[in-house]
Amino acid sequence: MPIERRMSRDTFLPGEIVELKQICLTPGRLFQPGKYIAGELPDIAFEMGLVEQLPPVRGNSAELDPNTSDRLE
Repeated sequence: MPIERRMSRDTFLPGEIVELKQICLTPGRLFQPGKYIAGELPDIAFEMGLVEQLPPVRGNSAELDPNTSDRLE
């Protein structure tokens, strides 16, 4: 019997960027695969194991922060 990978919304911060790996259909909306803020996805996406954490971003923080005016181009 395969091991089922289940995650909970509690595993992620509400503002964390996560990746939805498959289509998630709810009665009110269709979520396409892609990157989302964890707080925007329905609980069922987490319960079904459709959500994964993104790898940590490496690099100069000035390059990554759009609010920094002296960001490297």
